[in-house]
Amino acid sequence: MASALEDPTLEHSFKGHKDVITSVDFNPNNKQLATTSFDQHLMIWNLKPQTRAYRFTGHKDAVMCAQFSPSGHLVASASRDKTVRLWTPNIKGASTAFTAHSATVRSVNFSSDGNFLVTAADDKSVKVWNAHQQRFLLSFKEHNNWVRCARFSPDGRLIVSCSDDRTVKIWDTASRECINTFTNHGGFANFVDFNPSGTCVASAGTDNTVQLWDVRINKLLQHYQVHSASVNCLSFHPSGNYLITASSDCTLKIMDLLEGRLFYTLHGHQGPVMAVTFSRQGEYFASGGSDSQVLVWKTNFDSVPYNEVLKHNIVRTNPEAPPHITDIHPRIPHWHNPRSQTIQINPRTDVADLQTSDPVVMDAGRGFVPDPRSRPVETNWGSLLTNQVNRSIDAPLPANSYRLDPVNNEPTACSQRDHTGIPSELTETLGRIVEQLDVLTQTVSILEQRLTLTEDKLQECLDNQSTMLQERPP
Repeated sequence: MASALEDPTLEHSFKGHKDVITSVDFNPNNKQLATTSFDQHLMIWNLKPQTRAYRFTGHKDAVMCAQFSPSGHLVASASRDKTVRLWTPNIKGASTAFTAHSATVRSVNFSSDGNFLVTAADDKSVKVWNAHQQRFLLSFKEHNNWVRCARFSPDGRLIVSCSDDRTVKIWDTASRECINTFTNHGGFANFVDFNPSGTCVASAGTDNTVQLWDVRINKLLQHYQVHSASVNCLSFHPSGNYLITASSDCTLKIMDLLEGRLFYTLHGHQGPVMAVTFSRQGEYFASGGSDSQVLVWKTNFDSVPYNEVLKHNIVRTNPEAPPHITDIHPRIPHWHNPRSQTIQINPRTDVADLQTSDPVVMDAGRGFVPDPRSRPVETNWGSLLTNQVNRSIDAPLPANSYRLDPVNNEPTACSQRDHTGIPSELTETLGRIVEQLDVLTQTVSILEQRLTLTEDKLQECLDNQSTMLQERPP
């Protein structure tokens, strides 16, 4: 079996953020990816080639986390400005905000039914909210330092949280009590999450380790020390067989949980990797780093039966018989053997790099009521005209001429001579053209979205018709 069918491959590389990427999350429909950054923006990337990306502005400080609702119709974001915002992920960029904590909100997570939100913050608390009413419901306050992350269990009955107090706590939402505390990390945990079955939690530590705990028997199951720097994030594959981690050692690593071994090491980021997540179906995963890059990978190894992947991987990485672990819940704690080899993947050398050119980025929510003080949409024509307008505005103007004041949009007298030879009337005309192009560009984008919806509906009808024809008796 060819290894290319199994090894992850880099599909897209997106650049649009201006600072460290703090989180990544797929829309359940697999058509969009949400990312957040220290640059105060939430961005929605469309995974369809040659489609625009949207930049959402609203937070007043770094955006720490974002997640799509289970329906994909909302995105929740958490920020250093102490607020949580709920966005509609389309060009209108509509959002509502509520003050959730008294300090930086580091984590936000929807329950599996989409009805509730759990947030974690530097005010040492974990809070639960009604997602639709944005109404506070309950709070957990037993941590005594910043809370880095909080996540619902798949059934919504439990919440796991991790804190700079070096503990991982399990909370019961019904009794509103902490039912267990894990403290085995040498440092504190940056990120925690439940596995798909809800029986285990994994934590990513500043002590370079990843730990898996069984929440039913409250014992450590697996311990991985495969990174050489802090582990910043992790994500379970929907099958529960794999776990991917992101680290400050600039790598992503995929663990085979059933065999208790390191599976893949992936290179691609030019600095610490801060965020990683699998798509809801598991065929893709995305990562974001301090290099401001967002990378989207195709798993491939999950496209064939697990036993075949395991057999091929063992032959490639370890000619000797591996230790046999048949269950993710062994009777005694399992410590990963750091001497095990791993498949190294470097998209710059080994993997076919299908990365697309950077998409046009549009500021969502602008252009419907043009603001002459706002910057134009980043299109080729807009940039060309904007540069020309800026040159004419910044250049000296002749005596007794006028130009627009950028603050109040009113004409002010200028006494300098214009060395460019461009009249102020032409400058104003070019500015109006830029505004009209802004509106036109976003109108075209709306039409593209509607065309995409129409194509999807048509494909759905064709699929249904094909199914009916196949089911019709001869």
